[in-house]
Amino acid sequence: MKTKPQKAKQKKPVHKKKKKSPGQVIKLTLQLALLLFLLVIAAGMFYFYKTYGKTLFQIQAEAKDVVSTSTKDDFRSSLTSLVYDTEGELIASLKADKDVYYIEYKDIPANAINAMVVTEDKKFMEHDGIDYLANIRAAIALIKNKGEIKQGASTITQQLARNIFLTHEVTYERKIEEIFIAQELEKKYSKQEILEFYFNNIYFANGHYGIQAAAYGYFGKSVTRLSLSQTAFLCAIPNSPNRYNPITNMENTLERRDRILNQMLEDDKINLLEYRKAINEDIELQPSKKNKENYVETYVSYSAIRALMENQGFEFRVSFSSEKEKEVYEDEYNKLYYSLQKELYRNGYRIYTSIDLKKQKLLQASLDQTLQDFTEMNGEGVFELQGAAVSIDNDTGRVIAIVGGRSQEFPGYTLNRAYQSYRQPGSSIKPLIVYTPALERDYTPDSVVRDERFEGGPRNSGGSYAGEMKLSRAIELSKNTIAWRLFEELTPEVGLSYLLDMNFAKIDKNDYYPAASLGGFTVGVSPLEMASAYAAIENDGYYRHPTCIVKIMDSEGNEIVGEKIPTKQVYETNAARIMTEALIGVIKNGTGKGLGLTHTISAGKTGTTDDKKDGWFVGYTPYYTTSVWVGYDIPKTLEDLKGSSYPGTIWRSYMEQIHNSSMTDTFETYDWRAVIKEEQEKEDEQAEREQEREVTNEMEQEIEQEAEREIGQEDEQGVEREIGQEDEQGAKQEIEQEVEQEIEQEDGQGVEQEIGHEAEQEQETENEIRQEETAGSDISDTSDTEDMEEELLMQEIELQEESETD
Repeated sequence: MKTKPQKAKQKKPVHKKKKKSPGQVIKLTLQLALLLFLLVIAAGMFYFYKTYGKTLFQIQAEAKDVVSTSTKDDFRSSLTSLVYDTEGELIASLKADKDVYYIEYKDIPANAINAMVVTEDKKFMEHDGIDYLANIRAAIALIKNKGEIKQGASTITQQLARNIFLTHEVTYERKIEEIFIAQELEKKYSKQEILEFYFNNIYFANGHYGIQAAAYGYFGKSVTRLSLSQTAFLCAIPNSPNRYNPITNMENTLERRDRILNQMLEDDKINLLEYRKAINEDIELQPSKKNKENYVETYVSYSAIRALMENQGFEFRVSFSSEKEKEVYEDEYNKLYYSLQKELYRNGYRIYTSIDLKKQKLLQASLDQTLQDFTEMNGEGVFELQGAAVSIDNDTGRVIAIVGGRSQEFPGYTLNRAYQSYRQPGSSIKPLIVYTPALERDYTPDSVVRDERFEGGPRNSGGSYAGEMKLSRAIELSKNTIAWRLFEELTPEVGLSYLLDMNFAKIDKNDYYPAASLGGFTVGVSPLEMASAYAAIENDGYYRHPTCIVKIMDSEGNEIVGEKIPTKQVYETNAARIMTEALIGVIKNGTGKGLGLTHTISAGKTGTTDDKKDGWFVGYTPYYTTSVWVGYDIPKTLEDLKGSSYPGTIWRSYMEQIHNSSMTDTFETYDWRAVIKEEQEKEDEQAEREQEREVTNEMEQEIEQEAEREIGQEDEQGVEREIGQEDEQGAKQEIEQEVEQEIEQEDGQGVEQEIGHEAEQEQETENEIRQEETAGSDISDTSDTEDMEEELLMQEIELQEESETD
């Protein structure tokens, strides 16, 4: 039978998955990333709205109201702050000079506009007041930092809003308000008007508000006459007025000018030829001049700003654990400082100070007259040899006079060397970090120290060494070797800690070496710091931070800064008083001899660097403390410079004039000699008592030892007696035994003799009896003979028993 042929099995078709092309993978990845990004943004916006939403509408409404009621006058008017001296007399006006130097948009050079826009806000002509991408970055940082602003994103319009309408507070509310105000400003004013307001209100350091004021302040001419290089130089300053301050940080300013010029070249705002010419141009400051010095004004401004900072809770610091920590602090300090400076110059404060204008003039005149023969000037018309001085009222701790340099036709800016310059203090630092600390550690003026050369140590001025001497004499003669060794004994960490406690601002990590004991510092100290430190010694060791601010009132008469000055004990009172005694000796018998005052007792210390580039004299009376420094701004040797020469002369000239015959108070003293004598007497008494106790103890010990000896002897004797008795008893026993033996022998012999004798007697008797019997005598019978024999036998037995008993 034929079978049907089987059909071949058909294979099912296999559907292979198509591989995605690389482009599709990338597209999908980007889509997912975008989705994730949008989700993050949405979540962030939701969080932001949820957290801050209720506040947003209120802030926006306030911003609209502020801008809608503003006029162009709001961008050019300000209230002048007034400064009063200790007598209540007006001595200065702190007024922003933007009113005098206001410049309209049409007069602002194109180079200035381009320079500022390319560096501060490239999208200025395009945005509506906000750079959204930059603000998103700032918002994310804001959320991360829990409301604390740590990242900026301000446009030119936002900066204007902040400068005119807002406070300096760094919070999210202020940042949001800044954004809303900027948007409203863009709606109300044109881009040209906003730039006009901006250029007239930004701060260019050293009291200059507005670019026209800065042009006159730094170059002595209108901004319209500035070169491209000078214009870019000015536009470098506002980004950080402290960091790019051309007076104190010229190199930083020049570096930023170069970056601005490079950016202008890249953005085609200038051509290559213009760039090369501008970047190779030397910048020489030729500021406009005033007819009087403004040292008081600059110091009052500085003190007032710091008082306002402290009033707002800012914590001043002088030591840091790292450079990064220091940078963060300085950035925070500068932002707050310059923000409050703006307020000071336009908020109409009334500033009451401790400045005594009469004493201010006397101090200035003393410095000018002493240095009048030095007429050399630098390229800017400033005297090369300079000086600075600060005078403090010891009763209040406040500054009454401050001179930052010599009088002349001063520029619009004034370098106030009294608090802005830091110089090497020489030996004037010794009482602060060596001698007073040593006096706290059991040294006295009578302590014997040794002045001699040693390996790795310093040389004395003059090259002489006196050998052993009292510490007081070493202080008077300013012996370097002794200060060095004492500082090493204290350790630099301990010595410099006193300066940090008194807010010395420039102590560097490289200062912690023995050279600091002679004034060898990396940066240095200021006359203001030195005056306040010596005033602390006069004040029984209590330090008061120097200031001239008594109180500050706002424009409505409310007191915003009070009169209280915090104090802190830095030195032990007794050590400070002993130090004063030693410093009196410096003026009477030491390096300051001849600088004493006519009517009033004084104490002080000279200071001269080895290279004679810095000279100091710092001294005080019970009434005032004054520090004086003399030297060149660019340090160089002055051959006849010593602490007792120009600085000492200035000090004595001024102090002699402000003291009179009625000022005869003396310093508080500490009779350390009497104390030492009393302590010595107590020690002697204690030693005597201890000696008496020792004698008593020795006597008691001797008695005890004697008693022990006697007891020992008695014991020995007792033992000997016992032994003797035992020996005696033994001897007696031996003797008795010998005697007994002899007796026994004698008794034995005696018994034998007796027995023999008795036997003989018995024999004789028997013989007699026999003789009688034989003779036929009729004397006894047989029974009598038996009785006798029995009796003799009994006697023999008794004798034997007695012998045995013995």
